[in-house]
Amino acid sequence: MLECNETYRPAAGRTGKRLIVSLTLIVLGIALLSSAPGAKAQGGRSRGVPMYYIVENGDTTYIDTIEPVWCIAKGRGGMKKGDWRKYYKLVYDFNKVYPYALVGRKMMAQVDSTIAVDVSKRSQRNKYINDVEKELLRLFEKDIRHMSIRQGVLLLRLVDRECGMSAFNIIKTYENGFAANFWQLVAKLFSQDLKSRYDPTGVDAKTEELCEIWDSGKWDSFYYSIFMERPARTQIVTDKLSSSVKKK
Repeated sequence: MLECNETYRPAAGRTGKRLIVSLTLIVLGIALLSSAPGAKAQGGRSRGVPMYYIVENGDTTYIDTIEPVWCIAKGRGGMKKGDWRKYYKLVYDFNKVYPYALVGRKMMAQVDSTIAVDVSKRSQRNKYINDVEKELLRLFEKDIRHMSIRQGVLLLRLVDRECGMSAFNIIKTYENGFAANFWQLVAKLFSQDLKSRYDPTGVDAKTEELCEIWDSGKWDSFYYSIFMERPARTQIVTDKLSSSVKKK
């Protein structure tokens, strides 16, 4: 709505309003025409996204590629309403934490390689592991603290899948048996078992399906089919450790 602070004059005011309305309609008309398909922008360039096309027998057919649509059965023969809620949460959590598991696999391989090549004394190994722990806390502590318990448990399962070791064995291998047993006791308080292994054909079957979709490169279209929006990208600063073995 247009407002006028000038003194009201019946004849001139009505004429002024008509003029403003007419100018507004003209401007809107020009804007709509310039944004219409096939309209030319300044410099003679077409607006919009160019498309491929083929001409056969005088007929033009435009060609474009669209992402696949995932159809998942609901109701009878599919998942029930409560199961869908759990599945939505699983997909959402997986999208957030799986990148950390992939980075964890790279970093564990780097640590193993460094220990095998550069470590000759136990004291060197212990110092290197301590440096790695401090670096991991600096890189990921804030992110992990913002995860829910459900997301943290899923991350442990995915780390097992990627690294081939349970959380208990990872702690025992790189720390010691006492630390592993201590954290196992803490996990028990939250009804979790650090010794539990990833089971792709059992309790982790749905998670394994998500891993396969991710690895196939179809994750974005799958996520969009469920939530009708693009997946948020987990921002990870680096996938390499800067810690090194200190030699005297």
